[in-house]
Amino acid sequence: MTKSALLLLVAALVLVIEAPAQQAASGQGKAPNIVYILLDDAGWGDLGCYGQQKLKTPHMDRLAAEGMRFTQHYSGSTVCAPTRSCLMTGQHTGHTPVRGNGGAKGEPEGVFPIGAGVVTVASLLKQAGYATGAFGKWGLGGPGSTSDALALGFDHFTGFYNQAFAHDFYPRWLWRDGKKLELDRSVYAHTVSFDDALQFIRNNKSRPFFCYLPVTIPHAAMQAPPEYHERFRKLYPQFDKLVGKYGGDARQSQVVNPIAGFAAMMTKMDDDVGQLMKLLLELGIDDNTIVMLSSDNGPHKEGGHNPNFWNSNGPFQGHKRSLYDGGIRVPMIARWPDKISSASVSDHISAHWDLLPTLCDLAGVAVPKHIDGLSMVPAMTQRGTQAEHDYLYWEFYESGGKRALRIGKWKAVRNGLRDNPDAAIELYDITEDLAEQNDVAKANPEVVLRARRYFGEAHTPDPRWQYRGGRRQKKGQKKDPKKDP
Repeated sequence: MTKSALLLLVAALVLVIEAPAQQAASGQGKAPNIVYILLDDAGWGDLGCYGQQKLKTPHMDRLAAEGMRFTQHYSGSTVCAPTRSCLMTGQHTGHTPVRGNGGAKGEPEGVFPIGAGVVTVASLLKQAGYATGAFGKWGLGGPGSTSDALALGFDHFTGFYNQAFAHDFYPRWLWRDGKKLELDRSVYAHTVSFDDALQFIRNNKSRPFFCYLPVTIPHAAMQAPPEYHERFRKLYPQFDKLVGKYGGDARQSQVVNPIAGFAAMMTKMDDDVGQLMKLLLELGIDDNTIVMLSSDNGPHKEGGHNPNFWNSNGPFQGHKRSLYDGGIRVPMIARWPDKISSASVSDHISAHWDLLPTLCDLAGVAVPKHIDGLSMVPAMTQRGTQAEHDYLYWEFYESGGKRALRIGKWKAVRNGLRDNPDAAIELYDITEDLAEQNDVAKANPEVVLRARRYFGEAHTPDPRWQYRGGRRQKKGQKKDPKKDP
């Protein structure tokens, strides 16, 4: 090869490596812009398109009317931090670095770190030429740390690092691109981060972008801008005697009529989704932007919120911190004009750890090894063959210790593992028994045996995540290999 030919080859390789992402893996042209909205503690039944009767969510319902609604999508965990870890890493809670909530001494703002150099969906998209921004609640590392959102693939971040600070919607400060943003007590935190997200989209309209919106609505405290809250106090005056209070720095965390507060928060969020969709049209990028919306876990029961009044968990048993479907089956909507059929419905069994390979597929990025997720693009576009999970898996270290599996039509659940590591495996036919009321383990020993095997292989031990207070193994006692680790 001549010297000039070699130089041309090197130049061509440099262009390939440095060029922004332009081609989707499915050959559909320019790689799409990606907006991923993650609601905080919104249940299956909190959206109109999933059955909500008392509260209107027209803009979120529009996403479903113009896109695809998934009926068997699951959260990464039943609380916020591990769910976000699953989203970022493509791993379930048996493998992902952050497997529970809780703080860490010596870390900035006390946030438990996901770890330096962890490969995230944001870092993969950034390498492919995407502009990346996160706006809302990070929860995987403190400001300025090696687990900061800005250190793990995001060009911009506005919002909370510590999920406990996010319990108050009128905080003393937020963070914006590594700088502390002092706030007046009248400033609604969600509005600051959402406005920054809209500006991020404006600034990057001419290149592929990934806009990650882990918003804090409708987590407690049940606070909303006054004009929204007052509207629903008038609609629900019978609840004005109710007072909710939860977390935060306590400046404004007490809320009169939290029933009105929840409706106000969800309406504010829905209005913002409408604002986002309007902006995409105005910028001329709507057709090449996929918008996805989900929730980080099932509905909460904090700060005066009453999920039973709203039927927030729909037909399912359990709420946040439960591994029954009420705690982990969540809304999932995907809209992409001309690529995803309008008003389509998918019963594909999927979970939050599928986000990383899905977005890599959309952007034409190689998927890293050692992940648990599968691309959902075939199910979304109804093109090609959709790969299916052998099982979905969860482990949870609070509320006595819990584990769960979804295996086809079966759901296996184990509770009370902190005090009894050999707790029985409950088994439910999730297609016939949505509320998981009829334990059929005794009638299906072969399925229980398979679940036991999956429980064993899905869990990678990590000394940072252990069930506390369980029975200790006696000295010299051999471990039964047939029983779970």
